[in-house]
Amino acid sequence: MRKLAFLSLLLAACGPMTLERAEAECFQRARMAAGPTGEVGVGIRSDGTARSKLDVSISSDWITGKDPSAVYETCVMTKSGEAPRRPLYDRPDWKG
Repeated sequence: MRKLAFLSLLLAACGPMTLERAEAECFQRARMAAGPTGEVGVGIRSDGTARSKLDVSISSDWITGKDPSAVYETCVMTKSGEAPRRPLYDRPDWKG
């Protein structure tokens, strides 16, 4: 019985995700396709030592010149099996 329960959980994890979750994850992928993102930080600790941080992310979708809208739509279809509720460029939170 335990094996059957484990197998059903495992198979459920392989199925499509909800449309909302797919849109959220794919929105991030589309942002990465629009261009490199990054973070820079500089500071001085209380003991006087300087600290710095540099984080740059570059997507292969951006390197190959893929349209962020196409990346978004394909990603949502793949993850959820459904088309996005609205195109990427019509989303109010898109700034690309």
